[in-house]
Amino acid sequence: MLRATDKITALYCRLSQEDSLDGEITSISNQKRILEAFAKEHHFLHPVFFVDDGYSGTNFDRPGFQAMLDEIEADRVSVVLTKDLSRLGRNSVMVGMFTNITFAQHNVRYIAINDNYDTIDPNSIDNDFAGIRNWFNEFYASDTSRKIRAVNKAKGERGEHLTTNVPYGYRKDPENPKKWIVDEEAAQVVRHIFDFCMEGRGPMQIAKHLKEEQILNPTAYKHKEGINTPNHETADPYHWNTNTVVHILERQEYTGCTVNFKTYTNSILDKKQRENPEENRAVFYNTHPAIVDLDVFDKVQEIRQQRHRRTKTGKSHMFSGLVFCADCKAKMRYCTTIYFEERQDHFVCANYRSNTGTCSAHFIRAVVLEQLVWKHMQMVIKIVAHHEEYFRTVMEQRLRLKSEEILRVKRKQFEKADKRFNELDRLFIRLYEDNVSGKLSDERFASMSRNYEDEQETLKEEMEILREEIELQEQQMENLELFIQKVKEHTEMETLTPYAAHELIRAIYIGAPDKSSGKRRQSIQIYYDLVGFIPLDELMKQETA
Repeated sequence: MLRATDKITALYCRLSQEDSLDGEITSISNQKRILEAFAKEHHFLHPVFFVDDGYSGTNFDRPGFQAMLDEIEADRVSVVLTKDLSRLGRNSVMVGMFTNITFAQHNVRYIAINDNYDTIDPNSIDNDFAGIRNWFNEFYASDTSRKIRAVNKAKGERGEHLTTNVPYGYRKDPENPKKWIVDEEAAQVVRHIFDFCMEGRGPMQIAKHLKEEQILNPTAYKHKEGINTPNHETADPYHWNTNTVVHILERQEYTGCTVNFKTYTNSILDKKQRENPEENRAVFYNTHPAIVDLDVFDKVQEIRQQRHRRTKTGKSHMFSGLVFCADCKAKMRYCTTIYFEERQDHFVCANYRSNTGTCSAHFIRAVVLEQLVWKHMQMVIKIVAHHEEYFRTVMEQRLRLKSEEILRVKRKQFEKADKRFNELDRLFIRLYEDNVSGKLSDERFASMSRNYEDEQETLKEEMEILREEIELQEQQMENLELFIQKVKEHTEMETLTPYAAHELIRAIYIGAPDKSSGKRRQSIQIYYDLVGFIPLDELMKQETA
């Protein structure tokens, strides 16, 4: 162990972002002057500064404080000096634990100069008031936090950006730091990532491609460009973390909207960020230029939900996640091995393959499926290109008939649920009156009211789903126009691409093979995004007329 004369005097300074608003009086330089002068006046030996600039007093995971704590626990500290108790921290329980237990166990004398607090004199009146001062310090932090939260809530509800770190792909506008402008170099990478996903590549594959293309990861790029970032630069600037790719693919801000209140903390003492449910977030549209089209972003989210297992060979197919059995509706698995020629790769019903269902051997070779789908898509593209009005008329009639039937059923279900919801309100009032009058016991009232409340909660969720489904059906005509525009973008396409497949197709249903004619025949049905099944037979009449 070190002798007392060899031990250091720890001069601890802390300044939070809120404290810095008080100016020079609480600045680090002012704290240093006070501590240094006090140590010199009282002949404390070997003064060493430990500093935390920009750290909240409610958080004790501070680098300067932890470094000082390491020295204390190694019995290399004789005295700890702070300007006042609040510099040590603003959590009354934690401050009390360190001053009364940790410091005492290691024979460390602690002095808070402006509060006249000195552990060498436990009978001092000022020491008796230390607990009260610590409570007030914690109260000050809580009060400050409430005010900051109120300000941020008001800013967030106005649609102002709450994040201080601008997403990769954007920069702060030099003329107005509250606005975001597109950083075109980074934005190209973001679009590249979305294109990869539209082609059916998963986050791990995308990360691998970006590394192979020697594209700087977001942290390395921001460091190169001198953009502030809380992340430390990685050893390999071209290494992309899979989670980084996922974060980019799921970040709604790339569509040009501001999303506030995505996370929350339970209290000032618990700094863990928790994800806020979507209904508690505030979304403001068209607040800055979009990097990714909204329909592309929505399609990527669908693709992400249809995540599929990669084969052991590492190969994947453009239709992986899109192919389903027409009979049991199970996914059809893409099968390949290193021993297969490309023509042997195939899709097979998952229920049949795993022997978990009663489905038959729905099987189709991948190359055959590609040919059939491409032929179908070519006909759809040709009809839209040459007979757009006829295509629109047929599809409008088909969608309207289907939509009207669905709307009739959904509205009837909604009216029934709404009627029951209002009826439960009346029953609850009657129940309350019977309880007050003594006709119904408190226990019976509690039990029945709880049942009514649970039923109402279920009905509320059901009505919300029905409302969304009704709105979706009412948008059918808008969806048709959007589909036509998407198809027209592919009129010059010469071969089927993974991007086009994922943009236009929602699902492909494979029927069981029919060998009754002596030849193997197999039907496929393509469910197109936004419009569903397209009646090619009817539409081809115009083409051959």
